[in-house]
Amino acid sequence: MKIEDCIFFMLARANQAGARYWTSCLVDLNLTAVQAMVLNFLGWEDMSTAKEISEQTGLDSATLTGVLDRLEASGFIERRPHQTDRRAIHICLTLSGRNVIPSIRKKMDAANREFLSALSDKEKNQLRRLLQSVRNVTTAS
Repeated sequence: MKIEDCIFFMLARANQAGARYWTSCLVDLNLTAVQAMVLNFLGWEDMSTAKEISEQTGLDSATLTGVLDRLEASGFIERRPHQTDRRAIHICLTLSGRNVIPSIRKKMDAANREFLSALSDKEKNQLRRLLQSVRNVTTAS
């Protein structure tokens, strides 16, 4: 099989293209794609634990710890003790973190529209369904 016909190569290349594009959209916010993903999640689920963030984002604990460290150093989040579990820490948005969420979401909406602008609505829906199906296959294994 030629490498350009290999689904894994095609998915990796598509992921690289998407990641580069999304990262370029975030330059003026001084955020990485992963930082924006975590902040966006916290915008919906503030005061989550690292475990909850990890489960929702698919980030392993080592990667997430580094991301949270950088977000905390930038003033977007703070860590607070959990009220009932002394071993757990809540990850909370600061005012700066809450204030950047609308910009992240606006950029995300625009980036999704622009990145897929060459596709028809039917093709966009089909792509989303196919990607979800591939994702479901890998999580069922």
